[in-house]
Amino acid sequence: MDPPRQFKQRSRKGKKAWRKNVDLTSVESGLDNVRDEIIQGGVVAEKPSDELFALDTTGDKAIQKAYAKVHKPLKADEIIARRSTVPAVDSKKRPASRTTDGVLEPALKKRRAGALSRKEVQRLKDIASSRRNASIPVTQASDHPDHDPWAESSDVAKNDKYSKFSYLEAPKPITKPSTLQEAPISLLANGKVVPAIKKPLPETSYNPHSTEYFAAFMRAGEQEIEAERKRVKNAEAQREKDERAAAIAAEVSEASGSEDDESTWEGIESDTEGVEWLTRTRPERKTQAQRNRIKRRKEKEQKERWELQMKRKAHQVAEVKRIAAAVEAKELARRQALTRASDNDEEDSTVDDTNLRRKPFGRVAVPPTPLELVLPSELQDSLRLLKPEGNLLTERFRSIMVRGKLETRRPISQPKKARRMYTEKWSYKDWKLKSSV
Repeated sequence: MDPPRQFKQRSRKGKKAWRKNVDLTSVESGLDNVRDEIIQGGVVAEKPSDELFALDTTGDKAIQKAYAKVHKPLKADEIIARRSTVPAVDSKKRPASRTTDGVLEPALKKRRAGALSRKEVQRLKDIASSRRNASIPVTQASDHPDHDPWAESSDVAKNDKYSKFSYLEAPKPITKPSTLQEAPISLLANGKVVPAIKKPLPETSYNPHSTEYFAAFMRAGEQEIEAERKRVKNAEAQREKDERAAAIAAEVSEASGSEDDESTWEGIESDTEGVEWLTRTRPERKTQAQRNRIKRRKEKEQKERWELQMKRKAHQVAEVKRIAAAVEAKELARRQALTRASDNDEEDSTVDDTNLRRKPFGRVAVPPTPLELVLPSELQDSLRLLKPEGNLLTERFRSIMVRGKLETRRPISQPKKARRMYTEKWSYKDWKLKSSV
């Protein structure tokens, strides 16, 4: 029978509170647990770690076998894992053995007559290197390049061969283009500066958010649908054009066949029939009043043409001034925008480079942006399951073109050769036969 105890004892500050009815349940249960552990072999808290834990270095073979069934290793890994019991051939270079059988002498490399020894060769190399180091002047490193291709060369020896012949023109010096000092012009429609490395969009992540991913997925689908509609429309217009051309060709062939069937011979025509100069009437002589009237009319028409020409010229001058003012205002706005962007020194790394200006540099258009989306079934939840996609060289090349640092050009696999016309001089034909005396 347990002793009487008081579980809810608010305070033990008084002396009577410590005399009786003290709850010792936790102390007695702890002592009982210690006695049980002593009976079973010792107190667990006092035992060292070696007696409590064991280090498994081999692992469970059943788990390894089950994992190998699901994740089968590659054949290349299996071949590499195979280790032959035969040791590898040592490729270390060793000196030839000087031990012989007493009959044949060892095949040693004989020194040529007059050859230098190794010590002498090394001594000469040390002398040459010391002289070379002493002759080289020590220069301080600077940020300026050693060679400037646009610098004006003062070498006159190159033009000596042109000074000997008066009919040869000396080559013109290389001039530095003025555009090298100007900042590149961005090809975006809004004129923003495109960073060299863009910040990736959230929907292109390997594990994107569902809202952003499906919004980008729907936009890409609408673009593909619009492109397909445009392609179908162009194909239909081309088909109608081909049908009209075929119908016109058929009508022309039928008309030419009907004309060939009819006979054009309707009788004998005389040589003088249908001649225009025989039926032409002689013009009457104009009076002086008629000539004056014609002269006044021509002068009036000439004056009207001159006034109309001057009016058109004035209109063109005004139009040119208006266009020049608009271009200047646009250029000023663009410079102010660039200045604000440079002052803020904050490049928008998430700028959209798909909306480009209408007139790019060059005749070839900038290649389109590659699609950076996958189907919902192809999304992976682990980086290990991702497949490498895209081409870093193509993306870098397009980024340089969009930033305005390179002109868009089509690669020329077979360049055109210069057409040269070869002719034979006829001077060898200009000769005279000497008359014999």
